[in-house]
Amino acid sequence: MKDLIELSKLVRYYILLSTTRAGSGHPTSCLSAVELMVSLVVGGFFRFDPDNIDNPNNDRLIFLKGHAAPLLYSLWTVAGKLSEEELLTLRKFGSPLEGHPVRTFPFSEAATGSLGQGLAIGVGMAMNGKYIEKLPYRVFVLLGDSEMAEGSVWEAIQLAAYYNLNNLIGIIDVNKLGQRGPTMYGHDLEAYSKRISAFGWKTIPIDGHDFNQNFKAYEEALKSNTPTMIIAKTVKGKGVSFLEDAKGRHGVALTEEEFKEAMKEVGPVNKPVHFSIKKPELLGPSEQTFKISNFSREYKKGEMVATRRAYGEAIVKIFSQFPKLVVLDAEVSNSTFSEIFKKHYPERFFECFVAEQNMVGMAVGLALRGKIPFVSSFAAFLTRAFDFIRMAQYCEANIKFVGSHAGVSIGQDGPSQMGLEDIAMMRSILHSVVLYPSDAVSTESVVREAAKHKGIVYIRTTRSATPVIYSYEEEFPIGGSKTVRASSDDIFTIVGAGITLHEALKAHDELKKQGINTRIIDLYSVKPLDTETLKKALLETKAIITVEDHFPAGGIGEAVKSEVGSDRVYSLACRKIPKSGTPEELLDYEEISAKAIIKKILDLL
Repeated sequence: MKDLIELSKLVRYYILLSTTRAGSGHPTSCLSAVELMVSLVVGGFFRFDPDNIDNPNNDRLIFLKGHAAPLLYSLWTVAGKLSEEELLTLRKFGSPLEGHPVRTFPFSEAATGSLGQGLAIGVGMAMNGKYIEKLPYRVFVLLGDSEMAEGSVWEAIQLAAYYNLNNLIGIIDVNKLGQRGPTMYGHDLEAYSKRISAFGWKTIPIDGHDFNQNFKAYEEALKSNTPTMIIAKTVKGKGVSFLEDAKGRHGVALTEEEFKEAMKEVGPVNKPVHFSIKKPELLGPSEQTFKISNFSREYKKGEMVATRRAYGEAIVKIFSQFPKLVVLDAEVSNSTFSEIFKKHYPERFFECFVAEQNMVGMAVGLALRGKIPFVSSFAAFLTRAFDFIRMAQYCEANIKFVGSHAGVSIGQDGPSQMGLEDIAMMRSILHSVVLYPSDAVSTESVVREAAKHKGIVYIRTTRSATPVIYSYEEEFPIGGSKTVRASSDDIFTIVGAGITLHEALKAHDELKKQGINTRIIDLYSVKPLDTETLKKALLETKAIITVEDHFPAGGIGEAVKSEVGSDRVYSLACRKIPKSGTPEELLDYEEISAKAIIKKILDLL
């Protein structure tokens, strides 16, 4: 116990030193969890080989309360994996020790700091260990009490219980104070315990500063046959009297004078006091071996097939090439058609129910354990998970998102179901890829391209069946486009994607009867764009008219105009609040139908 006290003093010293030198940070939020983390890491409950961080048997430790990053860095300093000199680069430009953990720090499991996300990531990692790799590693997640107000935490709690993830252990640092004052339940551990246990978790209320209670709690948690939440009463700023339970100190570093005063209370520290972390057993993943499905379907030109169905069939077809593939859906698999994959490979399909935030967090956890998640829902509903998608880019997560039922062309269901903002949302993600196929053949191809690509990819699919226009000889590389109609006499270029490509083709045929030739480009790769083809079209025709089943802001029209930089680019997009109606009525109403395209070209003439 004496060694633990000495280690805790040293960790406190490093927390205070690093944040004081940085001039910013959250020292009080770190101090409250020191005994909890020292007990976990030093007490032998956390098994990790620091010399082999890629060991698949390593336990995972996620700091959901990412603002406690200095505690994470201080632990690894005491463990001998960071020097004091390196620790003092905290929050400096170019340092891997950022204000909240990111993946550039090798011992950080995920980019955290946007509160309420880490438990969902932990669910994904625990699912991977229990159901896919079948390894006995455990996932520990440190939560703050403020973020227990986040609905996404409760989404994760529900799903962890549903899948009985007894390899998942949460630790709530109940230090009572949030950023501006008391949290919702303060130090009422019973309030947390009642709510969490009601979802089917084992709950263990303790004094988080008592090593004996901490040890007993971890021992209990590791024996549990359900997910466990350790609910630890702590004091914010513990160990320094003028910081303890003090309001107005959240996110405030000490001055040099305050640091000196604080160290008088912390006491003299012994350096170095390195400790050894218990290493895991050397076990290899025992992933399922699958009987590869003999599912086969070839689409014929002119056949009517919805691209959403083609997506469901495509992931079955490519699984043998991408055995790391997993599929997640938010209780709409019979609409996104991911249920086709579930039928053939049920062990690699995970139902996430109507909890899109948790679904994306799970996908991040699975991706960080080397899987290739395909995540599907209605395009409209993925927007509520945008913060999780935003943070996924900082985790460098390899995830494929598929949004079905996009645009007003879904028809009678009305605006709540119409994804009209999704292209803008997904284009805004740095280095993302946005693909929008128009028929079954191109869908199958872009699904394969997405699986091959490392990074975030978004595939937009259509509710209505559309005719197959491509043969299997065609290729659809990321960053490409297809010129599906062209002549040397083209006056205008019409650019469409998905449903609007077929409207453009109808307009082309009607205009041709009037002696007006148009070039038709299928912009199936919305990001990155085929800039060369677009610039050539602008050079050879009078103007480009883009047509999209999406709002103007952030959509295809803006994307094209930003690339070719011309006032000869005209955008037809959804500019009215949509309503229920037939797809045909709505395409006309929003002026993105063949009729509207023809009118625009005649107006320009």
